[in-house]
Parts: sequence; structure tokens; C-alpha cells
Amino acid sequence: MLSREEYIRLSLELNLFFLRIAKEHSIFLESGFTGKDANFAQEADNFKVKFEELLADTIALSNGVISPETAMSEELITPFTLRAEQVSSFLTGIPINTNLTQAEAGIISNFNIKVDSKLERKVFSLNQRAIVLTSSLIQFKSTILKNVLSCKLFTTNYPLLIEHILREARFYLKMLTKLQNGREILNKRDLIEQEVFWNRIMAEHSKFIRGLLDPTEEELINTANNFSNEFDKLTKDAIAALNQTMGISKVTNDSLQATKRLRDFKATGTEGLIKCNIKAIAYPLLADHVLREANHYLRILNQLGKK
Repeated sequence: MLSREEYIRLSLELNLFFLRIAKEHSIFLESGFTGKDANFAQEADNFKVKFEELLADTIALSNGVISPETAMSEELITPFTLRAEQVSSFLTGIPINTNLTQAEAGIISNFNIKVDSKLERKVFSLNQRAIVLTSSLIQFKSTILKNVLSCKLFTTNYPLLIEHILREARFYLKMLTKLQNGREILNKRDLIEQEVFWNRIMAEHSKFIRGLLDPTEEELINTANNFSNEFDKLTKDAIAALNQTMGISKVTNDSLQATKRLRDFKATGTEGLIKCNIKAIAYPLLADHVLREANHYLRILNQLGKK
């Protein structure tokens, strides 16, 4: 069973990361609909607002509670996030609450807040609200994917991207449910399962980057394609390690080195989109989003390396 301190810290760190991810998923969905499906766009915007509200509540509870490793990981915000939001809001016309990013930049770590039963109750309530909202978002994404695959709905988002963000939402829900039941989410097997999960996510990020670049960006396309192939192999290796047919240490080290290189590639891409130096059918927030996921995964890999 988790201690009170672990439950509170892990819950807040999970919500700080995934609530921002979920609200950006809503933005990506909203921006992909045509005028014919304005009702879907409005529903996606409603989700964005609700996730922003939950993220604001999480930020308010997090000062002095989260670990220095999480605070410094750049998985919550990066040096590019604020500008990426501003540019993306301008390009899409979708309002984005940048005050949350500025507030998040001021979060203090080091566990200097008294962790008591009152804070525990607030975090439990926050998790329950996140479970309800994320479950609704999963249903919304599932409906979109079903309609797209049956040719009843058009969106500029790849079907794989919709499936991808649906998988991430289900993963978030699974982690929240474990925490609410007092279960550990970072033991060795959990971390190996996450290695399988995130290697697949990194492979798909590379495929999306490859497909969103202008055809003239041949060097970037080739780099993204190489990352896609590399992470497809790393996913298979991690599955083999999970099934104990392959040692985990080498797989984790290979995943770590590959993710560092992919992280740097994503950072360069984010800056390039912000400065309009890269030709693509993507706005900067999408690039910053996948950059933060790489940073989050690097922290997971570093934890696994210590087990």
C-alpha cells in the first residue's frame, strides 16, 4: 500500500502531466474538424475548458509537494510551451489559457508543505473528478474514431493519431484508478510495462512527424522515419523483456539513449515551428506536446534504471 505522502505526490505529479496532455488532445481534436461538424468542435472545446479547470486546481495543490526530479524534468512545461501556446492559438483561433503555464512555472518542489489528511481528501476528490472527466473524453474519442473509420466523419487528424490519444487517455485512467485503490504505479514491473507503452508512443510520434512535414523537408522526414523504425524495434525488445525472454537492462539503456536523441530532435522541431523555419501542416503546440512526453518518458527510464 502507498503511504499518504506517496499517494499525494504521485497523484499530483500524474495529474500535472496528464491533465495538460488531455486538454491539448482536446485542442488537437477541435482544430481538426471542418465547419460541417461544428458540434464536435464545440464539444472538444468544452473538454478543453474542463481540463483547464482541473489543471488549475492541481497546480494550486502542488506547491511544495512534487519531487524536484519532476519539477526539473520539463515534462510539465518546457521553455517553449508558453510561446507555442500563443502561436498555436493565433494560428487556430482556439483560446488557450496561458495563465496556467505561467502558474506552473512557479511551482516549488522539495516537499515543504505539511502533508495531512485534509490535503489527502482534496487529492482524492481531484482524482475522482479526473477519472469522471477522462472517462467522458475516452467515450468522445471512441465515437470520433468509430465515425472516422466508418466514413461518417472527416477530420484532418490521422485515424492512428485519434487511436494514439485514446490509448494515452486509457493509460491515464488506469494509473488514476490504481492510485485511488492505494496501489503502487512505479514498481519494477509497472515501469517495464511503461517502457513498452512509451516506446510505442515514441514510434508513433515519429510517424506523425514524418507525415506532417512538408514533402520538401526530406532530411527531417528521413530522420523521423529512422526514429520510427528504431522505436518499433525497441517496442518489440521491451515486450520481450516484459515476457522475460530478454534482459531489461540493455533494452532500457537503448531506449534511454534513443529517447534522448528523439527529445533533442523534437526540441529542434518545436523551436523551428515557433520561428516558422520548418514547413509542415502542424502548429507548435503539437511539437511541444510530444517533446514533453519524451521528457516524461526519460524520467520513467531513469527510475527504471535504478531498480
